[in-house]
Amino acid sequence: MVLAVGWLFGGSAAADADTPVVLVLGDSLSAAYGIPRDAGWVALLQARLAEAGYPHQVVNASVSGETTAGGLRRLPKQLARHRPDVLIVELGGNDGLRGQPLPALHNNLRAMVEQGQQAGAQVVIFGMRIPSNYGPAYAEQFHRSFAAVAEATGAALLPFFLAPIALDEQAFLPDGIHPNAAAQPRLLDHAWPVLEPLFKTSTSD
Repeated sequence: MVLAVGWLFGGSAAADADTPVVLVLGDSLSAAYGIPRDAGWVALLQARLAEAGYPHQVVNASVSGETTAGGLRRLPKQLARHRPDVLIVELGGNDGLRGQPLPALHNNLRAMVEQGQQAGAQVVIFGMRIPSNYGPAYAEQFHRSFAAVAEATGAALLPFFLAPIALDEQAFLPDGIHPNAAAQPRLLDHAWPVLEPLFKTSTSD
């Protein structure tokens, strides 16, 4: 396989045919909002893959402000273009912050996972939490939606992507929502144990 030394933004180009692809479908947390692109956790993922000897190329199809509905609309084109071996779905936070119906969140997540699996990708869901001021029942059911989809589909799950920094005010930009550049390695370290088994499997042949 060809070792990929770069990574792609917005799905603007296709990877080499023999290179396994990691497609990241996310929102501002994965689009490096407010920080240099090469400081974001997705860019750091590409660097770690190369350091660890994995040949994967990371395609970042994340869009700030994206919802699960928007991701679901965009996914078919991304799957057809990049044919990913691993699909990371980091979406849902904006659904929760906008108070959107939880059945729609569940259905959109499940549809994205199933489309990825049908296209031959291993899928991992990055779970999210929202503040309890949205109502404790809504907030808890929101969080459980990610696990419910993972259980129903067999997708891998990172229960709460922001877990290592959620209570650290110094890890966020002044808006209090988006992680700063210094927090990005911590996010990658948190996600890596869930992600690495998928990379091993997708290069086992």
